[in-house]
Amino acid sequence: MGPLEGKRILEFAGLGAAPFCGMLFADMGAEVIVIDRKAGATQESAATLAPEFMLANRGKRSVALDLKQPDAVDVILRLLQEADGLIEGFRPGVMERLGLSPDICLATNPKLVYGRMTGWGQTGPLAQAAGHDLNYIALSGALHFAGRADSPPTSPATIVGDICGGGMMLAVGMLAAMLSAQATGNGQVIDAAMTDGSALATTLVYGMLKGGRWRNSRESNLLDGGSHWYDCYECADGHYVSLGALEPEFYAVLLEKLGLENDRAFRAQYDPEQWSELKRRLSEIFKSRPRQHWCDLLEGSDVCFAPVLDFEEAPEHPHNRGREAFTSVAGVTQPAPAPRFSFTASEISSPPPKPGQHTDDVLQSAGYSAEEIDNLRKRGAI
Repeated sequence: MGPLEGKRILEFAGLGAAPFCGMLFADMGAEVIVIDRKAGATQESAATLAPEFMLANRGKRSVALDLKQPDAVDVILRLLQEADGLIEGFRPGVMERLGLSPDICLATNPKLVYGRMTGWGQTGPLAQAAGHDLNYIALSGALHFAGRADSPPTSPATIVGDICGGGMMLAVGMLAAMLSAQATGNGQVIDAAMTDGSALATTLVYGMLKGGRWRNSRESNLLDGGSHWYDCYECADGHYVSLGALEPEFYAVLLEKLGLENDRAFRAQYDPEQWSELKRRLSEIFKSRPRQHWCDLLEGSDVCFAPVLDFEEAPEHPHNRGREAFTSVAGVTQPAPAPRFSFTASEISSPPPKPGQHTDDVLQSAGYSAEEIDNLRKRGAI
């Protein structure tokens, strides 16, 4: 009974951003049908997992087709007649070569929202080049400020480009377009590029840069690890904690908790010339005790503090458990749907499907007879 109940989305199987977008829709109650490759046509890669661990496919149904077969393309067009949205993450031109261009699909269903997910975008000099998350956020500028001053830039795997700049941006665009289609009767094409989306995510920093409050170098700014009060520190047991005491009132609590309120050196909160030395002193303090000591002292206060948890620890933290931020589906622990809705709650309706698990069911619901389905199978389309 999620907020998107009654919406139908066709998603062409892929990796990364596009499946994440489809997962958001499925969590929110939409019927998401994944168009998987027929058995034997699956492209193996280092990112290929067993179906039960393709968590971005949770709550979806799967139809397996050979899209090189004209009959399979006809199946897609028939399914699109009752669809609200389409998600594809191929290189520009692939859908056109398959006979599933936006013009053809929108002629089949004028209200269709046609979502296109790429790294570089549908146009531009790099549109046809291969790439991955790291490359897209490098070009957008988002990667430059990630990491230490004395080391190459680094970024959390997939999160900035694939997920934030890609899947989430595509979801926002498609939701807006579906609202427009509902009001006007006109569908449209959404060109979502990870370079565009990750660039957009840097808007706040751009404002600080242009306003003279941000330096164009790593680890020299308020929020990039340059300051002593906004960084991560190693503890005696090798674990880490994070500080974010940006505002003066929170910084004052930090000094009080650490017994530094009368230390004149630490009063220079916003003096960049003092940050390096003050960071050295805080490093010695935090490394003198294990992480749990600092959690007992600082967690839950206005210091703006949290332990740095790994993927095994995060689901067990009392706050995450209290919020039910993680869940288990078919024995696999994973993040729960977000955000929270007060009336139409999101849920994970089923574990990820096996490719082709729902082919017959979906085709029957689209009006195919048992004989037609049998003929499609004999001709190799499904």
